[in-house]
Amino acid sequence: MALNTRPIRAPLFVVGWMLIFSTPLMASYEDDLNSLSRLHNLVVIQDGEIVLEHHQAGPEPAEAANIKSLSKSILSLLAGIAIDKGYFELNQPISELLGRHQPAQPPADLSQIQVEHLLSMQSGLQRTSGRHYGSWVNSDNWTRYALTRPMVDEPGGDMLYSTGNSHILAAILTEQTGRSLLQLMRNWVGSPLNIRIYPWLQSPEGIYFGGNDMRISARGLAWIGQLYVNQGMANGQQVVSENWIEQSFQPRTNSVYTDDPYGLGWFSYQFNDVEAFYGRGYGGQLLYVIPAYKLSIVMTSDPTPPSQGGYINRQHRFVEEHILPRFSDR
Repeated sequence: MALNTRPIRAPLFVVGWMLIFSTPLMASYEDDLNSLSRLHNLVVIQDGEIVLEHHQAGPEPAEAANIKSLSKSILSLLAGIAIDKGYFELNQPISELLGRHQPAQPPADLSQIQVEHLLSMQSGLQRTSGRHYGSWVNSDNWTRYALTRPMVDEPGGDMLYSTGNSHILAAILTEQTGRSLLQLMRNWVGSPLNIRIYPWLQSPEGIYFGGNDMRISARGLAWIGQLYVNQGMANGQQVVSENWIEQSFQPRTNSVYTDDPYGLGWFSYQFNDVEAFYGRGYGGQLLYVIPAYKLSIVMTSDPTPPSQGGYINRQHRFVEEHILPRFSDR
């Protein structure tokens, strides 16, 4: 499948694989990039045009990258499209949607958990992330394992970040549409945006991993960000409704790690007086959507070294100090 190509807006010039802003920002831009030692790619699109693309290491901007838990933001997009198409509703109990995945005697009352709670990490089910992650992914059925965790909070309560929630949603999408998550990604996202969707890991029961390990290029992610900038429109097609984008960004809880507000798979962040929304994955995988400047910004990074505390803060700071000033007067 051909990748989307658009004209590059001046003033830019090319050095190796890098498209960089013209002076006077260049020197400090390069200095700060050096501080992002894990960085693989940086891609910036404004209003449908690639205005910056930098490759530092790892897969190149048009090649597949493991986006880790940034997959949750993409899964949210699929859920929104499914809701727009009438497959299920945001406030529908998951017990009505699980089909063959419905456990015989779950310890929790699954009728109290709605689709919305899976997306906002408020299902109340015991987490499968953190210290429980190993036992979960070593189980023979990830969907059943996640659904049979005990209830440790009321649905709609505090954020309990758990990739199990996302995997349950992936199973629901597969069950209700009759198509795999990979097929949905290719048909509903890849085709209208003209971006390549690569296969990724499947669970033992045959569900493509929901909420982790999706493989999309940095450039492809930036075009997905532009879909949100453009209120769900891409290449003359309404891919997802404006209403879904508004609901996705509306805060429902707060991150237990950063205290950033969290909606339906998207965090909110304030760059001084500029509102941004972002999805993130382990090791520095980031997609920012900044509607006021019509910007989508992607950073992919090396996920393998132990996390060096503060890396995401350095990424935020780079955007605030070196990207946003370039567009503040437009």
